[in-house]
Amino acid sequence: MKLHFTASDHEDAKTRLKTLQARYGQAALADADMMVVLGGDGKMLHALRESIAYDIPVFGLNCGRIGFLMNEYGDDTQLMDRLAQAVHAPLHPLEMQAVDAEGRSHHALAINEVSLLRQTHSAAHSRIWVNDKCEMDQLVCDGIMVATPAGSTAYNLSAHGPIIPIGTELLALTPISAFRPRRWRGALLPATSKVRIEILDADFRPQSVSADGTEIRDVKEVHIAQAAHISMKLLYDPGASLADRSIREQFMS
Repeated sequence: MKLHFTASDHEDAKTRLKTLQARYGQAALADADMMVVLGGDGKMLHALRESIAYDIPVFGLNCGRIGFLMNEYGDDTQLMDRLAQAVHAPLHPLEMQAVDAEGRSHHALAINEVSLLRQTHSAAHSRIWVNDKCEMDQLVCDGIMVATPAGSTAYNLSAHGPIIPIGTELLALTPISAFRPRRWRGALLPATSKVRIEILDADFRPQSVSADGTEIRDVKEVHIAQAAHISMKLLYDPGASLADRSIREQFMS
């Protein structure tokens, strides 16, 4: 099996990268059978986007703090056995298209979430469309996001959104500090839903949008839908898959 190793800039990750490359070699990404990622969730998100062009599976080794998308680093001499036994968690990213104040169109993929946020002290005013139907004429808030099952335990959970088990064909539409409607806590949508968020009074109440780490400022309108045609292959040790972690996260204090 030809492996391509990649690591974050963290010193521990870079040290372990040298050890693994010396033991297993380093294949070019275009020739590799698998990508092994050392670092934290941020590095994994970057690697997953990179893997799309090569259609290869990705196995993460945690060298960060939380590492929800990663596996335990463990004994590096057992890596090949772990890869042979790893279980597959297919992920579909979100596809975002945004139009900014200058009329320019921007496109990005998000594995965790697409989030809109106010840019100033003024509350954000938004209109929400789902499948071309206006479901909320005006939401007054700090922001709003659409999260995937993989991302439902990240920013979405911090904003009091629901945890979505992996494999469930759902998306979370979650407000961030909603002011009006005051008691609205968001919605669960079928994964086939197409969400459009229209920014109201954008000149006075500007908003930015982020697809994971890609940010566009001063947006006027954002379209969000699951990219069902893209399937990323994330690998986990048996008993420690994203599905297992999503269940366990719901019982943590």
